[in-house]
Amino acid sequence: MNAEWSAFLTRAGAVLAVDGVANFGHPDSEARAALSGNVRCDLSHWGLIAARGPETDLFLQGQLTCDVRQVTPDHSLLGAFCSPKGRMLASFRLFREEDVYLLELPQAMVEPTLSRLRKYVLRAKTVLVEASDASTRMGLAGPRAPAALEAILGGVPERVNDVVAENLTVIRLPGVVPRYELHGAFPDIQRVWEALGSEFTSVGAEPWRLLEILAGSPTVYPETMDAFVPQMVNLQLLGGIGMQKGCYTGQEVVARTHYLGKLKRRMYLARIDSPTPPGPGDPLFSPQADANQSAGRLADASPHPDGGYAVLAVALIECAEQGTLRLGDASGPALRLEPLPYAFEIAA
Repeated sequence: MNAEWSAFLTRAGAVLAVDGVANFGHPDSEARAALSGNVRCDLSHWGLIAARGPETDLFLQGQLTCDVRQVTPDHSLLGAFCSPKGRMLASFRLFREEDVYLLELPQAMVEPTLSRLRKYVLRAKTVLVEASDASTRMGLAGPRAPAALEAILGGVPERVNDVVAENLTVIRLPGVVPRYELHGAFPDIQRVWEALGSEFTSVGAEPWRLLEILAGSPTVYPETMDAFVPQMVNLQLLGGIGMQKGCYTGQEVVARTHYLGKLKRRMYLARIDSPTPPGPGDPLFSPQADANQSAGRLADASPHPDGGYAVLAVALIECAEQGTLRLGDASGPALRLEPLPYAFEIAA
């Protein structure tokens, strides 16, 4: 987080954490506002990797699951960077600002992802650098978000993943309510933040994470690196896998999963009443699972204002849909599945 933005947020009442804002003094009401009101949020807990150079598009096309040719100054995509065995080492949103490609991912994932990607550069004419402090970033969500941004900026992206780039880069995100993220210089972001006024509640990182979970958007954290094939976290349903794009690292496994229809696990939205906070990577148990086979793992979790936790769980389909899932072991709290905002593919 750059110094000017940090000082501004502190004056606005922010309680700062290591990578961003923990809250604005009222974590419980902030979570409630994220679900039923209009909110604005610092996004410094998300980091950026910038890729530039004349061969950057070719390099990224050979490493990422999404079709980089579809990423334009007007359109972004979700995607993943996989190991040769097809396991996700990182997830991200990929977008462009002029001739620079930007990968947005959790701040804790920037350094390991940058290090791994650089190993594949070889002679490619591309440069990869961390760009987390190169711009100021904020999120905006709620029923009033489109009209508010329209009034301030004069135009907003209407469809999910679309981008409007003038002085600011504005990206439409998936979600149960309209959501946007804004990237730009500190004075421009500050102007938008202040222009939103008291109608928008300032919230910390956790309510924004809750909105990501309710949108069914998968995120790879250090605890879940190398744990999931992209289809296990529904990335194909979110436009994050380009099946016609050609070869990339891990492509053989991803393609085999797609064309042979061998997917045994997928990601579900659920609620848990747990006495201790669940987190990414936590194991799942099911009496229906084979004794030598894990029933699944949590991909993400966040407190829910109605009690308990909202989670994204990657689980064996048979156990999730025909059996019981519990957190940890046979005595752990049960998961209650809830509908995702998108549908699974219908099996042939």
